[in-house]
Formats: sequence, C-alpha cells, structure tokens
Amino acid sequence: MTQMTKMTKAEVESFLAKEFPQIAIGEEFVLEDVGHLSARLRLVASEKHLRPGGTVSGPSMFALADVCLYIAILAQIGPVALAVTTNLNINFLRRPSPGDLVADCRLLKLGNRLAVGEVFLHSAGDEEPVAHATGTYSIPPRPG
Repeated sequence: MTQMTKMTKAEVESFLAKEFPQIAIGEEFVLEDVGHLSARLRLVASEKHLRPGGTVSGPSMFALADVCLYIAILAQIGPVALAVTTNLNINFLRRPSPGDLVADCRLLKLGNRLAVGEVFLHSAGDEEPVAHATGTYSIPPRPG
C-alpha cells in the first residue's frame, strides 16, 4: 500500500471470505494488492473459464473486472457489503494468451454515494491490455 486505505489486503480477503464466499478469494481469484484508490486481482484461469477455442471467456473477464473494482472500493470505504454495481462496460481489445489474467483497477472518483473506476485486464506476464472496463458502484448511505 502506497497510501492508507481503510482495509488492508488481509482485511479485504477476510471480509470477502465471510460475506461473499462465492467470489472464492484465494482460489479462483487471488488478491495481489490493494492501495490508495487501486487494486490488483488475478483470475486463476481453469477449464471452466475457457470458451471454445481455448481462450478465457468474455463472462470470466467481465467478472474479473467487476470483482477487482469492488475490491478497490472496499479497500477505500471499509466493509460495506451492500455496495453494488450500477454500470459496467467492457471493451475486449485482443485475445488473451492462455493462462491467468490480471486486472489492475484505478478509482477515478470516490464520492459518498457513487464510485467510478477503470480496470485494465492483461494476460499474466504481458502488460499489453486484452480488455478495458469502466464501472460505477452505488455506495449505500452510512449510518450517523
């Protein structure tokens, strides 16, 4: 972490394991880093993520982008389970190489009610993007 976040990598992992076990952090997705307005997440690509032709499917890449954005937001605002996606657009730029995909998220705006971010996806070991996503999350009102 380059600057302070409300949740560390370990705290995000613990929160997701308890509140959102479907994400399978540490198995399907590996959280590599959280930082100030950012997160890095790896999709451990397996047979279930592939489409005909042997490349990672669009729905798997979409999920990676969405989860990475969610994690970047959680790290900044703290354990708010009900932050939800309100919009996510993805542009598929090129066919990924076989193997894992890595998502790098950067939050562009973090307000009281909305967060907006962008996510670049690339094949592990290759910095050339295979997809670019932008998304908006709704943040529920906080008590007090």
